Amino acid sequence: HAALRAGASGFLLKDARPEELLAGIRAVAVGDAVIAPALTRRLLDEFARYVPAHRADSVEDPGLCSLTEREREILVAVGKGWTNGEIATRFVLSESTVKTHVGRVLTKIGARDRIQAVIFAYDHGLARPSVD
Repeated sequence: HAALRAGASGFLLKDARPEELLAGIRAVAVGDAVIAPALTRRLLDEFARYVPAHRADSVEDPGLCSLTEREREILVAVGKGWTNGEIATRFVLSESTVKTHVGRVLTKIGARDRIQAVIFAYDHGLARPSVD
């Protein structure tokens, strides 16, 4: 949790194969985030312990207020962990349009990558962990 807030762009396990490590380095180098699939659920569950159920002041956040309705929908989807392909399918958009929206969202909320956007969405009550 502290590492994500401090700006970590991802987590890989010690037993990651060399090709996974290289793919992770390349992803982070181009601005993406990387989390080992085995850690995703645990990370979200742990993070959820620190997230308030809803923040009343979320409407006053300048980054959040600057989002268009579509950008807010995209932020919610990113907060739910959806991929660009899943967002494109659900909102009937092209993946390149989704990438453009995600880039604008990141800029407006001051996030460096998708992980920070997820934290922002959780902090502002836009996303919660799903119960399986």
